Amino acid sequence: TIGCIACRVLGYGYTPCEIHHIRFGQGVGKRAEFDKAIPLCPHHHRLGSYGTAYHAGRRAFERTVGKTEVELLELTNQLLKEL
Repeated sequence: TIGCIACRVLGYGYTPCEIHHIRFGQGVGKRAEFDKAIPLCPHHHRLGSYGTAYHAGRRAFERTVGKTEVELLELTNQLLKEL
């Protein structure tokens, strides 16, 4: 229902998404639980280039979007409460 949280922040509107398990606070090679996941479209999650896709470069992605993945998780949770 929310769509890609990065697209939403950037003002692109609704985009179908997939699940991105946040990495903050997780051990090496471990995924966060589903309550610590954010919705990202394939482009912002894994298919886009450096600075666009999270998995192509976290810091560059966060600079482009203007928020960390923890901040995106907080925004996602806030939007879910509003539904």
